[in-house]
Amino acid sequence: MTSPDLPRSIRVGTRGSRLARWQADWVASALRERSPGLAVELVEIKTHGDRDRNSPLAAIGGTGLFTKEIQRALVDGTVDVAVHSLKDLPTSGPDGLALAAVPGREEVADALIAPEHRRLDALPAGASVGTGSVRRRAQILHMRPDLDVRAVRGNVETRLNMALEGKLDAVLLAWAGLHRLGLHAHVTQRLEPPTMLPAVGQGALGIECRADDAPTRALLALLDDPAAHAAVVAERRALAELEGGCMIPMAAWGRMGDDGRLLLDASVFAPDGLRAISAALDGDPADPDDLGRRVAQALRDQGADAILDAFRAGR
Repeated sequence: MTSPDLPRSIRVGTRGSRLARWQADWVASALRERSPGLAVELVEIKTHGDRDRNSPLAAIGGTGLFTKEIQRALVDGTVDVAVHSLKDLPTSGPDGLALAAVPGREEVADALIAPEHRRLDALPAGASVGTGSVRRRAQILHMRPDLDVRAVRGNVETRLNMALEGKLDAVLLAWAGLHRLGLHAHVTQRLEPPTMLPAVGQGALGIECRADDAPTRALLALLDDPAAHAAVVAERRALAELEGGCMIPMAAWGRMGDDGRLLLDASVFAPDGLRAISAALDGDPADPDDLGRRVAQALRDQGADAILDAFRAGR
């Protein structure tokens, strides 16, 4: 029986893309498994980023494009729970919401799909590589400044097909999304840390609810993975300290070390990839915010603000 302290029904807000629906379905199934008898309704919400699939992300506002409408529905009570790809969730949002759960994290690697050349180092000079991420663009140009990196938009399948159909020599996507959709067989090279650091929150789901909704918070706690939660909190704190949204050229990789310490590596890149600064520190997993703040300060000490100010001025 469902505990009397837990809700008997919840409404889950989600975007309508195939990947977003997969993630919401996974959360719904996991909640039903942990709370037998729970009724879960999925509520599809169209976001600004979904409505405009052609403009560059930075040109239509960047931060919060895929989350604001879902968060608004949560605040006004249209839904009880919101499921996000955590890398899309801004570090500052509406008052009254809580990141109640971060389930076990998928692998954080990026994925290269290059049907003909297969590997990044095998792409010829001038080869066209598609990505919608300023972080991926900067990191690839840092490694291969001779490539033609192009901005692309669309859902996972649309961007994948740009490489499979020969419109581009390669595209870069997150391994996690491809794996969740069963499309990872198309990956020709995994680009893993420390060679290529992921976006803040990459591979993780962020499940939000209203902060004062104690029964729903108790329900969502059943899905939380404390190690994954601590890692992404450290990453997000570093991002927030640098006053950046998900659209800045920053990468971060939080994880638990073998000794039980929380590790955080982070980098900030010039958009053209010509300059990169990095920091790597460890901390107490019980205080991931402190680790994130210290890593952000270490990046600042090396000139992160100047790089990011130049990036914002040039957008």
